[in-house]
Amino acid sequence: MLIDLHNHVLPGIDDGSPSMSVSMNMIRTASDQGITDIVNTVHFQHPKMDMIPITMDDITLRIEELQKEIASAGLNVKLHMGAEVFFLPNLLELKENALCTLGNGRYMLIEFQMHNLPDIQREILFDLKMAGVTPIIAHPERYEPVQEDIHLVHQWIQAGCLMQIDAGSLNGTLGKSAEKSAIQIIQNRMCHLIGSDAHNDGRRNFCLKEALEHVSALTDKSFSDLLIQNAQKVLKGEDIE
Repeated sequence: MLIDLHNHVLPGIDDGSPSMSVSMNMIRTASDQGITDIVNTVHFQHPKMDMIPITMDDITLRIEELQKEIASAGLNVKLHMGAEVFFLPNLLELKENALCTLGNGRYMLIEFQMHNLPDIQREILFDLKMAGVTPIIAHPERYEPVQEDIHLVHQWIQAGCLMQIDAGSLNGTLGKSAEKSAIQIIQNRMCHLIGSDAHNDGRRNFCLKEALEHVSALTDKSFSDLLIQNAQKVLKGEDIE
């Protein structure tokens, strides 16, 4: 059971797949890699989504439409609802919004601006953790402050957050700085999850299998197996040590 917890495969919602045909090409690639479950994580409250209302009904309908296409194609891939929540001071207010959490409300995937980590994020993430929702930091290796000081990842982990590395960072498709930081995070075993962050059927497609093989080469197979198991636990709403 291989799960992808971070992608933008739903057509015509955010900056991910622009059409049903592109989404299906992406799903076929995912299936070929052995991915059985895909948690679509639509951008939520991101500035790029300004004036685009994202509701549970919208996402539910799009998932149902895409799931029908998947079934018609005879592919064994199940879609799940989720979001990549842009960091604002309102995260505690979103913890009851089922679209904004994963694993029956146990986890929240959170992204930041690439060039800036606001000081208030430490307090907000701590409060969210104390409220029973574990923050998952999306692609820490891509943030400029982390690229300058990898110790920031250690601080997040110490505060009870989980780290999700983008597969494309490890595979070298998201820039040299992201690749360098991703390798450093993996080698120090400061990663809990790998996600494709797939956006299209081109350069930003599903590439989870290749990334997990890279993890095995950098560490060992037991660590890549642990990352697979962690994704299963998030989807089920179980604890990750």
